Amino acid sequence: MTFRTKLLLLSSFTVAGAVALVTGAVSVAARQAFERADGRRRADMLTQLRRELDARGAEIVKRVELAAASAEVERIAAGNADYDGAQQAATEEELGFLDVVQPDLTIFSSAHWPARFGYKNDWAIAPEEWQSAGAQPGSAFLARIPLSDGTTAEALVAIRAAAGKKALVIGGRPVNPEFLKSLGDAPGMRALLWLPPGEVVDAQGGNPDIAKLAGLVSEARKTKTQATGTVHWTAARKSSEAFLAFPLERRGQIAGVLLAGTSLGEQLALENEILWIGVAVAASGILIGVLLGWWTTERVTRPVIRLATGVRAVAGGDLSARVEVLSNDEIGELAGAFNRMTEQLAEQRERAIQAERVAAWRELARRLAHELKNPLFPLQITIENLRKARRLSSSEFEEVFQESTGTLLAEVGNLKTIIGRFSDFARMPPPRFETVDLNGVIQNVMALYQAQLSVDGRPKIEPDLQLTDGELRIQADGDQLRRAIGNLVLNAIDAMPAGGLLRISSSRQNGYVHFSVADTGQGLTEEECARLFTPYYTTKQHGTGLGLAIVQSVVSDHGGKISVVSAPGSGATFVVELPVSPGESA
Repeated sequence: MTFRTKLLLLSSFTVAGAVALVTGAVSVAARQAFERADGRRRADMLTQLRRELDARGAEIVKRVELAAASAEVERIAAGNADYDGAQQAATEEELGFLDVVQPDLTIFSSAHWPARFGYKNDWAIAPEEWQSAGAQPGSAFLARIPLSDGTTAEALVAIRAAAGKKALVIGGRPVNPEFLKSLGDAPGMRALLWLPPGEVVDAQGGNPDIAKLAGLVSEARKTKTQATGTVHWTAARKSSEAFLAFPLERRGQIAGVLLAGTSLGEQLALENEILWIGVAVAASGILIGVLLGWWTTERVTRPVIRLATGVRAVAGGDLSARVEVLSNDEIGELAGAFNRMTEQLAEQRERAIQAERVAAWRELARRLAHELKNPLFPLQITIENLRKARRLSSSEFEEVFQESTGTLLAEVGNLKTIIGRFSDFARMPPPRFETVDLNGVIQNVMALYQAQLSVDGRPKIEPDLQLTDGELRIQADGDQLRRAIGNLVLNAIDAMPAGGLLRISSSRQNGYVHFSVADTGQGLTEEECARLFTPYYTTKQHGTGLGLAIVQSVVSDHGGKISVVSAPGSGATFVVELPVSPGESA
């Protein structure tokens, strides 16, 4: 993708993103404002409904008390009235239901069902409500009343004693949509009353789906406190309503749940309007962004292309590359800075090459002096001893001569070994590739060093080979690979003077083979890990510091890479990755 295209896309998406962010923020803010306002409206309506319901209950209590004190009820209790005498008392007190019953609940007279004369009253009223009527009359409550057509009706009723407690008067008014609507009404809102076992009275006369309200009603009944929720009547979002539910409790039992709801249609309509306005503004912004981006890219792209050409030349090693400065703006300053940078790079490269040469010779001289100093000191002592021994007798001189010449030969051998190591590192031959089984090479190396893992007088080192099943064939130089693995194994053995576990594993992934050599030694610091593969650097008291440098050289010649994972006190793990074929390496 070109810079011009990226700039066009960036400007377009920036404008679109900003508009989307503002649109989303406005939409969220509007939704939250609506929710707060609707929440207050629902709470106010619920408060009004509860207040009106208490007032209607108090009115019904008063009406029942007046009926109980009426002359007609006195006559009914004395047996001097017709079986339908309760109708007159109910009419006078505007009660939809009224029964005058004996203390054993046998009906004296029924206003809404006169034929029930002589039957037991079977309204759904708890025994404690009947019992409290004569002692401490209670307030109004909800009850279910059988009707003459076989159905039942919910009513708000009250009980009072009459005729010197010779009779009980129970009366009330039906709880229906008209009753619920009379409690309070507001535009865009409606009141519902859930009644057990599963009936809903809608103030607007509708027939809402009880199953949709089951969760909200269940929560209010369970917690016995207010509960809020949203009900989706249909798949259309505009049919949703938010409800505030309040349980109606009497004597520890839930007699019903009063719900105040508001429609979310107005809120959703506003959100949709904000969304479409945002889409229109975003489309306009994208168009403006494309035009602005095209004009900008024309002024920026061409100088950038010239600068990129110069950068590629410098990356290819041509530090003489320069970019023509055609303007005095930021692009011109960038081109000038690039030209100055290439000049400085050329000077710094020359100085760095010279400094590296001097540092390399100094390091080589230091390491050689250090390595050669150790065997030279015994040589000097031995020669001085020989010169002193010349004054001794021939037999004594012969003994000293034999001992001294042995020491000289041993130290000369050490010198040869040191020089050979430096020579080998300097003359690492290129690898000769052939098909090699990596698992077989690892097993051969471990067999070679098996004796060093359990030396008498030294803690034992346990080997643990976790090699992949079967052969692990790659194109490699077998001798160099064995040498590299051997150096890693020796390094791990030296790291565990107190014994431990030596684990070697191998695997194959995505055209590469991986093997690792892990020890349980003292581990390495972060600084030691960074310098570990530097030639002549060592953390041991013995050695030339060339072992791991040789390993890295072998791995690099095979197109692979090596890394170390370690921390003080947690051992070290060397991980090597080699391509199956040198042509597959990066």
